[in-house]
Amino acid sequence: MTRKGLDRHDRFKKAKRLFRDHGGILRTSVAIRKGLHPRTLYEMRDAGAIERLGRGLYRLADLPPLGDPDLVSVSLRVPKGVLCLISALAFHDLTAEIPHEIHLALERGAERPRLKHPPLRVFWFSPRMFRAGIESHEVDGVAVRVYGREKTLADCFRYRNKVGLDVGLEALRRYREGGGLNVDRLLHFARLCRVENVLRPYLEMLL
Repeated sequence: MTRKGLDRHDRFKKAKRLFRDHGGILRTSVAIRKGLHPRTLYEMRDAGAIERLGRGLYRLADLPPLGDPDLVSVSLRVPKGVLCLISALAFHDLTAEIPHEIHLALERGAERPRLKHPPLRVFWFSPRMFRAGIESHEVDGVAVRVYGREKTLADCFRYRNKVGLDVGLEALRRYREGGGLNVDRLLHFARLCRVENVLRPYLEMLL
């Protein structure tokens, strides 16, 4: 191997160690801040040592395939966002709907994400509604923020004109049939979202 080849090998080896220290995924800005030269990053990309997940987001190519690359990409690129509505229903297996875009909640006043891929639909929540019921789950080694089942159901009834009342009703049936029914918690979030009078009659029909 030539000296130039050895130099590149050493740079790649050091860069891969940095990637692994961060779970195998790095944003360009973080990599540069940690001392990785942009030229090395692009050389690794061109050599197939890393793969692009999205703008400014790279992952080691020799890692096992991601189970849900879109969720991982959005969670890393919009860390203040929370999966909501149909995306959250799908995450909790409370819908047969196949999301064609990721539903993401942001607190009012936050900066709008600038993502071309995956398709994103943003819902702006008031601070009180936004901060309630957030859970963190690990997906492909990445922390994904998503609303819990009861908060998601309440949100779907609140936004029934946007996602469809039938979606909320199906989710409510799946929630009851799936076990772990917590009526008090569900009604707590229904009150928070100001849909208790809408949701309660459907809930009583199913109990």
